[in-house]
Amino acid sequence: MIRTTTDIPDLGFCQAPEVEVLIEIPRWSFVKRGTTGRVDFVSPVPCPFNYGSVPQYVGLDGDLLDALILGPRLPRGSRVKIRAFAAIRFTDRGMTDDKLICCDRPPTESDYRHIERFFRVYARCKGVLNSYRGRPGRNNCDGWTDPRIALASAKPGRRDRSETEPTN
Repeated sequence: MIRTTTDIPDLGFCQAPEVEVLIEIPRWSFVKRGTTGRVDFVSPVPCPFNYGSVPQYVGLDGDLLDALILGPRLPRGSRVKIRAFAAIRFTDRGMTDDKLICCDRPPTESDYRHIERFFRVYARCKGVLNSYRGRPGRNNCDGWTDPRIALASAKPGRRDRSETEPTN
């Protein structure tokens, strides 16, 4: 586990694994939807990142592996092939919930600080929401890890229906 942003491995563009991210929450959106499209909650503050999942992987929490994409707002439902340069390790209700940090260029030190600050505040807010919903367990931002470790910890995810339905 990497505790400070200065220890994040400098993967370089070619070494950063490429993933396909399905956007569920466009940047600056107040509405958090689950992978089914159902509204999970409405946030009092907008999400400063494009947020989604990697349909090919199931994370340690049993849900699709989370990913955020830095950069301009992307439409909900769009799919983006992009490089994962880092992962932030998040604990939600006592379960590890890694989030890949994706970008079309290596993130800056400022990007890493901004992401970490966001997830430290988000952990506190998620703890309050979980308590209100009667879902016990620890909520915390546990620091940085290599995206290859997050991917290796995940299981193969479900295939998209479009990949399994016959074409006519």
